[in-house]
Amino acid sequence: MAKNLPILSSQLNIFFIFSFFIIIFISGEAHGFAKALDDKLFGLNKEKFTHLRLFWHDILSGTSPTAVQVVPPIANSSTAFGLMNMIDDPLTEGPELSSKMLGRAQGFYAAASQQEVGLLMAMNFAFIKGEYNGSTFTVLGRNTVFSKVREMPVIGGTGVFRFARGYVQAKTYKFDQNSGDATVEYNCYVLHY
Repeated sequence: MAKNLPILSSQLNIFFIFSFFIIIFISGEAHGFAKALDDKLFGLNKEKFTHLRLFWHDILSGTSPTAVQVVPPIANSSTAFGLMNMIDDPLTEGPELSSKMLGRAQGFYAAASQQEVGLLMAMNFAFIKGEYNGSTFTVLGRNTVFSKVREMPVIGGTGVFRFARGYVQAKTYKFDQNSGDATVEYNCYVLHY
């Protein structure tokens, strides 16, 4: 029995080492509904940092508005609380609506504050030109429209902007109090693959 002890001991060591590697291997793999993936298989090479400057045109007036009211504000609200507009706003290279069309801002904004004009913005910037054609990124955040510069997060994207994150800064370029039409400069800072 004493002669077999070293053999048994080395077999146990091999068993424990083998078991350890199996556990490590399994823990890096599937856990039922999820598993670790190799980012290279999805084309996720080097992360890029992109700055885009564009102009957002919110048109409420005329025969072809790009923003329409879907929910009216509550009565007697000085901030239009409760208002919701659906948008399909042009995104252009310059401040004039006639400048080069880059894409559309599609989504909605809603007056979400009772103390100031503060909007909840939820929109996809959907690009239709150049290297970003067919790609989108999503902006979701608070927009206090009378602040000089407003910052909102970029929370995701598709195509070139897959796995996007970052922020946008919005600055009113032109606002018509009679019609409600607005042109807003957006500086977008986006990390993506």
